[in-house]
Amino acid sequence: MTIYNQNSQNITIFHDLPSKGNSFAGYSALISAHDLKVPAPDYLCAIGVKHKKYDMGRWRIFTPRHKPEDTLFGHLIFALKYEGIDLATLNALFQEVAAEEIQKIICSEPTGSYSRRLWFLWEWLREEQLDIEDATTGNFVPLINHKLQYEGKSYPSKRHRVRNNLPGTRNFCPLIRKTEKLEQYIARNLSETSIRNIGHIHPDLLSRAAAFLLLKDSKASYTIEGETPPHNRIERWGRAIGEAGQRKLSIAELTYLQQIVIEDHRFIKAGLRKEGGFVGEHDRSTGMPMPVHISARREDLNILLSGFIETYDLLCEDDFDAVLLATLLAFGFVFIHPFEDGNGRIHRYLFHHILAEKGFVPKGLIFPVSAVILERIEEYKKILEHFSKPRLDLIEWRPTEKNNVEVLNETIDLYRYFDVTKQTEFFFECVEETVNKTLPEEVEYLKKYDILNNFIKNYIDMPDKLVDLLIRFLVQNGGAFSKRAREREFEKLTDREIRAIEHKYAEIFA
Repeated sequence: MTIYNQNSQNITIFHDLPSKGNSFAGYSALISAHDLKVPAPDYLCAIGVKHKKYDMGRWRIFTPRHKPEDTLFGHLIFALKYEGIDLATLNALFQEVAAEEIQKIICSEPTGSYSRRLWFLWEWLREEQLDIEDATTGNFVPLINHKLQYEGKSYPSKRHRVRNNLPGTRNFCPLIRKTEKLEQYIARNLSETSIRNIGHIHPDLLSRAAAFLLLKDSKASYTIEGETPPHNRIERWGRAIGEAGQRKLSIAELTYLQQIVIEDHRFIKAGLRKEGGFVGEHDRSTGMPMPVHISARREDLNILLSGFIETYDLLCEDDFDAVLLATLLAFGFVFIHPFEDGNGRIHRYLFHHILAEKGFVPKGLIFPVSAVILERIEEYKKILEHFSKPRLDLIEWRPTEKNNVEVLNETIDLYRYFDVTKQTEFFFECVEETVNKTLPEEVEYLKKYDILNNFIKNYIDMPDKLVDLLIRFLVQNGGAFSKRAREREFEKLTDREIRAIEHKYAEIFA
């Protein structure tokens, strides 16, 4: 018999539970009691001794009156009621608990809303039916509590009298908690703001801004990967980004994108990986892999990517928020890491694709999200580690002869059921910065550029290319002619002309 109370010797985790006398509740109790091998949720619940609710670190402390019945069903009800659905924990739990035990719970409260949710989730996750007749009474209840998590389109399950509003399918279903931060971002309607801000810009100016930002984003995406490719490769990937949102996603489309990213296939096998994969370094002396992220097993790639595309199709038919969807899919893809190379750039391409396809971005304009991410590179790395680090302890692997990794245990569930709330908050920050800072600044720069350009052309008879070079030199040197510019490219300018141009630059750009 499983013991759920705080004093159980089964408790080997969550040592950071604050204050003596507090006891686990909900998922923390279930994970401890069954020694579930799952990444710890971002937030955990406990029952305190004080008669007030409060937060401390990752713990949400409830009052003694919230204490659930110290049983499997008691903690499951508490979890579903106060914490929402954690598919990773529930899936691991259902593999440990006998079907008869779950069946007994459901039969004890056949019309209860929580028992019917539990019934649906067990059969959905396990892909098996319990020996229970279809429900005939009771109102249809939603699986996802919209006050706790973001829901997808609702589909009725008559057998359980439950509305399945999970934002995904069995083989790929990340979830996002409804936080105050995310609600504030959604309320700001950044899409409407961007469209309104762009609407009054002259089409020629917008076209020039779009072209520059496209190249800027392409270059930034390579820089994030630590690469400095020649300009023609940056342009090539920029053109691909410019087509984002025009074709539906599919495994074939993702493979096509990889072929654009990796132009030379002599050293990389195109398509889905045929062996393991990891992100990290190799030990300098031994060549031993030193992973910071281990990719999904090659045997699981077809299942995971099929689920990924099914979830994409499902949520595209829905009014699911564009930024939430872009985060869910883009981070889900890079966590799976299905290709030998090119995963990071395709991951960031997916941000563009979803925002364009869902109409979030003004037509003809690509958000330079990679450029914004590059400016926040340390935050970006931490947000990737937030997923990867807890999972490293749950993956058993050994090095191969090629100094790759071979995963030895079943890990598919790590990549299909996870919480993507932290990543969503990060990406919303990037989107807001793009809308309110990056785009307006680029448009403003072009306006000032045109004023200075016209001044120089009217003041001096100089070719367009040389004027452009002059302005770029001034921008790079804080509005002053460098010694090199005076002595080489612009040696024919007089001191008076140089002073006039510098003065005009200061007047315009100040």
